[in-house]
Amino acid sequence: MDQVQFFKCLADETRLNLVLLVAQHQELCVCDLTEKLQLSQPKISRHLALLRNFGILQDRRKGQWVYYRLHQQLPEWCNQILALLQQNSPLPSAALTSLHCCD
Repeated sequence: MDQVQFFKCLADETRLNLVLLVAQHQELCVCDLTEKLQLSQPKISRHLALLRNFGILQDRRKGQWVYYRLHQQLPEWCNQILALLQQNSPLPSAALTSLHCCD
């Protein structure tokens, strides 16, 4: 993982919020992320694709749903930074409550 690209990805507020939500819940569906961030599905999907392409997130398909989680091969330094960011999360506490609208 390139450090500059990692921080560039997280410099965008939407992408930062997406990664923090996924890290908090371990795995989330696009519909969960759309609901919590109150953004359109195309906008969320565009940001998720970028995060996936840079190796920060990975996805899995289950029927018609796509679930995202932190990439299992994310370097430890990335996980440590994300853990620190979670402690000081800019997200309102309501955004971190239990989700899963697609189960």
